[in-house]
Amino acid sequence: MSQNQLDQLKKMTTVVADTGDFASLKQYSPTDSTTNPSLIYAASQQEQYKGLVEEAIHYGKSKTSHHLQHALDKVFVNFGLEILKLVPGRVSTEVDARLSFDVEGSIEKARHLIDLYEKEGIDRKRILIKLATTWEGIQAAKTLEKEGIHCNMTLLFSLPQAIACAEGKATLISPFVGRILDWYKKQEKVDSYPAAADPGVKSVTKIFYYYKKFGYKTQIMGASFRNKEEIIELAGCDFLTIAPSLLEELKKSHDPVVKKLDADKAKNQSMDKISLDEKSFRYLLNQDAMATEKLSEGIRNFVKDVEKLEQILSQKMI
Repeated sequence: MSQNQLDQLKKMTTVVADTGDFASLKQYSPTDSTTNPSLIYAASQQEQYKGLVEEAIHYGKSKTSHHLQHALDKVFVNFGLEILKLVPGRVSTEVDARLSFDVEGSIEKARHLIDLYEKEGIDRKRILIKLATTWEGIQAAKTLEKEGIHCNMTLLFSLPQAIACAEGKATLISPFVGRILDWYKKQEKVDSYPAAADPGVKSVTKIFYYYKKFGYKTQIMGASFRNKEEIIELAGCDFLTIAPSLLEELKKSHDPVVKKLDADKAKNQSMDKISLDEKSFRYLLNQDAMATEKLSEGIRNFVKDVEKLEQILSQKMI
């Protein structure tokens, strides 16, 4: 029998699980795993992960002040620690979204999260600190990378964001394919696009070839997929982070997977190199209505889930 699509994809792209559910990790054998506040909030309410939450609460209570904040940080790290037992590579852990416009606050939080991991014997090379791709998030990443703290730039929707991350030497970016598609479907009042014409797919393809053409080391991890076809269309991307439901679809299909993104083709791309400072970054981002709206919306939604998780912890700490 021919290989399933998931196994075919793994030959040309590093597959990452987008989940806080450990059972999924065992089932699909990804190299890395990513989490975010929404996934951790959902997982924290499941009975099988009760012990991770209770341990974080105990840790928070053991501190002399800021009990809730310590417990919140420990919940994120506890889930990360469990994930690292199941994947051979890295886990991404997100900085509190409320710090998205705070350079020093983001740096301090990232250092603290890394310290929590290192106290558990985890090498910082196995952790990616997730930061929102605001100007401030990028500046925080620039400092952290110099300290050997590797960063995953999330909520990324545009080429200017991607360029600024690469110039700041971020380890990895996570362009949100599906959320770009959502915006254009609503804006243009269409139900769907052919996979090759999907606006999210086209955005990641452009970033991929820009990076490869100009020799940037920052890795690209397509994220936030809405359907299997988007994933197949980005076969060959450095990384793809995929939700369990779509991993299952890939596993069940034996249709051929063709490598669509090829670094060797980058030199033939007609692109000019763009230089960005803070003013030009903010201007170009502002000129892209989709990227501006989805970045703001994404931060707001992550903040909501962080606050909901805090409420759960707060109630349990009483």
